Amino acid sequence: MHVTKAVITAAARGVRLYPAVDSVQYAMFPLVDRDGIAKPVIQIIAEEALDSGIEDVCIVCTPGDEAQYLHHFRVLRESLLAFSGIAWAQQQAERLDTLLNCLHFAVQTEPLGYGHAVSCAREFTAGAPFLLLLGDHLYLSTRRGQRCAEQLLAFAQQEACAVSAVRATHESLIGNYGTLTGQHAANQPGVYRIERLLEKPSVSIAELSLMTPGLRAGFYLCFFGMHVLTPSIFEQLDVLMAASPVGDIALTPALQALAERERYLALELSGVRYDIGRKFGMLRAQIPFALAGDDREAMLTTLVELMAETQQAQLLGNTDGST
Repeated sequence: MHVTKAVITAAARGVRLYPAVDSVQYAMFPLVDRDGIAKPVIQIIAEEALDSGIEDVCIVCTPGDEAQYLHHFRVLRESLLAFSGIAWAQQQAERLDTLLNCLHFAVQTEPLGYGHAVSCAREFTAGAPFLLLLGDHLYLSTRRGQRCAEQLLAFAQQEACAVSAVRATHESLIGNYGTLTGQHAANQPGVYRIERLLEKPSVSIAELSLMTPGLRAGFYLCFFGMHVLTPSIFEQLDVLMAASPVGDIALTPALQALAERERYLALELSGVRYDIGRKFGMLRAQIPFALAGDDREAMLTTLVELMAETQQAQLLGNTDGST
């Protein structure tokens, strides 16, 4: 199974970051990437796909956002080209050329849920399997020379079936993620045959129905924020949307139906996910991204300086308060 298309869902407004997202889509928030260049989050996610072998990328967005994305990337490209003779600027302009040439859009006209957003990309996928990424998740691989999406794509091609990336996650966090259970695949470490999935379950429900043999106590398999899905996912989404035409259509029930009808695996990736839609999510992503790249020494120095400044401020505050 050769996968050349990727879908990035970026239509949600990110209410956890309100009111900042009232005027700026969170996917356009800037973050300094591993190469030391400040980029919009959506560009970093798209480059995750392109650098993993994807040829075409579709962003599912709200009406009007597609024009903003294109305008930004085109203007940025032109401004970078103006840096004549500066190598990094020329390289970034070329990367933006590549991105613009493979970029497509699907518009979600109403906020009807994650599953509905995925269904909006049906025409783009054109009956082919596709990589699905979240517009509010960033990924750092811990496997040298192989990105997280690249790991997933290689495994999906090897197994020729739908695959979801998962991560063993502490029970205190499972309310933030789709959670699943399954049986270990024979002679394949970190691979599971998916049996049951639930969207953001409570700990009590997870204890009853989602415990996976072999995981540490208090840990569950949670979605990592990327999937390789077969075209049949759209049939399952059609069923859900027909049953609830005006409701919030989640993706997880469609994935459960997929698991009951065809071979569907979960793979523990060598990497870490960062949900930028959470409070302090950008900060939690920025620090490890800097530490993993060209700005490692600068970030380490900055962290030491900030800790010293904070400690000094606290000491001064205590002294002032006692006089």
